[in-house]
Amino acid sequence: MKKPASPAVAPAATTQTTPVPARNYFADVHEVTRLVPPGRVTSYGAIAHYLGARHGSRAVGYALMAANLDAATLRREAPVPAHRVVNRLGQLTGRHHFPTPTAMQERLEAEGVRVEADVVVDFKKLYWDPAVELG
Repeated sequence: MKKPASPAVAPAATTQTTPVPARNYFADVHEVTRLVPPGRVTSYGAIAHYLGARHGSRAVGYALMAANLDAATLRREAPVPAHRVVNRLGQLTGRHHFPTPTAMQERLEAEGVRVEADVVVDFKKLYWDPAVELG
């Protein structure tokens, strides 16, 4: 004797949803960095925290290293002012990723930011916090 067929199950009702576009963390980092005003500095951690990745400072650094390497992106968008991003103590820890060891300092000084011994002078005064400035 054959088993009786199981009763047919009606398909679940489906709802139409609008797909949410995928977020690109690097692009978000670049966008926030472009908002840092000339003559001001922010930190890797402040950008990470603003983007919801409280412990994502290192990923912000990776995003900034890649920022101005893509020629196609540079043709479409403004360059990313990565020189305005320093560590939480105001140190120019990203200086090794610029064309010359002094390029980051030179760019900051061209905007009126004083740097001594690879540290931003008056760091707390010049600090731009995206969580405060952008809400």
